Amino acid sequence: MQVDPRGPRFGASVTTVVLVAVLVTGSWALLAAQAVVFAIGAFLGLRHAPYGLVFKALIRPRLAPPAELEDASPPRFAQGVGFAFAAVGTVGYGTGITWLGIGATALALAAAFLNAAFGFCLGCEIHPLFRRITAKIRSDREVPA
Repeated sequence: MQVDPRGPRFGASVTTVVLVAVLVTGSWALLAAQAVVFAIGAFLGLRHAPYGLVFKALIRPRLAPPAELEDASPPRFAQGVGFAFAAVGTVGYGTGITWLGIGATALALAAAFLNAAFGFCLGCEIHPLFRRITAKIRSDREVPA
């Protein structure tokens, strides 16, 4: 599947605002809601991601067609990484381990901000490395005949 690269960047912008609000308020519920948004994008696909749906309905019709499309796998992987950090942060805030909530949220915010402000998707950059490592692990498990 191919995606308009402006969609994930829009999603990162919204995510940045949400994560700043989490850090200001300390709201585990808001972070949990963001974790659900990440989970939908990661596990159901970007076409179902809430921020992507908003982009598709309200923003993209007002823009010129994208110069090029990109593979959806790296941004989807990035959503999974975001989900992991948001889940850890939610557990931290929810259990009273505030430093864990703040730390995980701040790391997710840094990644979202990089994408929103500069178009640099940290999770997308990690994706090829992750694929190489998992392919190596799978090949090492194979027993020669």
